[in-house]
Amino acid sequence: MGGKDRLKYIDEYRNEEIACRIIQKIKNISKKSVNLMEVCGTHTVSIFRNGIRNILPDNIHLLSGPGCPVCVTPIHNIDKIVAFSREKDFIVTTFGDMIRVPGSTSSLEKEKADGADIRMVYSALDALNIAHNNPKKNIVFMGAGFETTSPTIASTVLMAQKEKLNNFSVLSVAKIMPPAMQALMEGNVNIDGFICPGHVSAIIGSKPYNFIAEEFNTPCVICGFEPLDILHGIYMLLEQLEKGKAEVEIQYKRAVKPQGNKIAQQKLNQVFYKIDSNWRGIGVIKKSGLDLRPEFQQFNANRFNISVEKSRENPGCRCGEVLKGLIDPTECPLFGKVCTPENPKGACMVSSEGTCAAYYKYSRE
Repeated sequence: MGGKDRLKYIDEYRNEEIACRIIQKIKNISKKSVNLMEVCGTHTVSIFRNGIRNILPDNIHLLSGPGCPVCVTPIHNIDKIVAFSREKDFIVTTFGDMIRVPGSTSSLEKEKADGADIRMVYSALDALNIAHNNPKKNIVFMGAGFETTSPTIASTVLMAQKEKLNNFSVLSVAKIMPPAMQALMEGNVNIDGFICPGHVSAIIGSKPYNFIAEEFNTPCVICGFEPLDILHGIYMLLEQLEKGKAEVEIQYKRAVKPQGNKIAQQKLNQVFYKIDSNWRGIGVIKKSGLDLRPEFQQFNANRFNISVEKSRENPGCRCGEVLKGLIDPTECPLFGKVCTPENPKGACMVSSEGTCAAYYKYSRE
């Protein structure tokens, strides 16, 4: 892709004149108080970085939902991967943000400082290469993420099977987004419309959100991540609300098709099946997680019998309420005082896509 093409897909979605016109249309169309929730961490960061909250009318409230995979991973899973790191002849591999997430009494960062072999990777394939190079070690990859990253993990498991790399295993903590959105609608969160995740939707398409429009009469718009994408998506939601409609629309048409990515879906379903899964702060949600199918159990890290400490949440951390959009991070007594990106007490302050981290970086007075 040439330089002009790259600019085409960046600059044209950051045009100030067009942004001003969309903002004016937003002001003209909606006078009612509405709550719109984004359920993608990349949207959360883009909204803060581009000052979108500050330029919207006061009657439009943006809520940040459980869109950060690191943030929604429950503390028990953190304690479990910490336990793996303490085992002899094990190498733990994980994405970077997960290293600093505090468990009950420790973190991967602390264990690494104490001598554990913990390696940050950029993909599951990196972990597979480590397994290649360390045949006498057990390599455990912490498979966190939503539908965006899970197909790549599935492909890696298929490669491990083909190459008979039985020293590679996955601790799957992967999540599925639509069931979490259903749990929010069934809870006590007042949501008038969803800004649906662009990356996830590129894989699953738009159809999995239909139930939100049909059963809960709540509009959904799948948005891109540039400022004009988000502003346009907000306008599309407001237009539906003003007309009394509830549909699933795609604003991010340059990347998302209604049917999604069939090849990625096939890989995902070949290796994983849906299970009930615990989400930090939300609880167990039916069929919202992924685990390896029985025919791939030789690559399931849960086959190892290891001792895991009893999990204990930090009593002062209100990360769970932040993830459900019930409070802003500033309402947590730890925020910005004892909980900072340098010294996080909860997962929402660790990840670059965490709501607390975004508030801390962009919204502190």
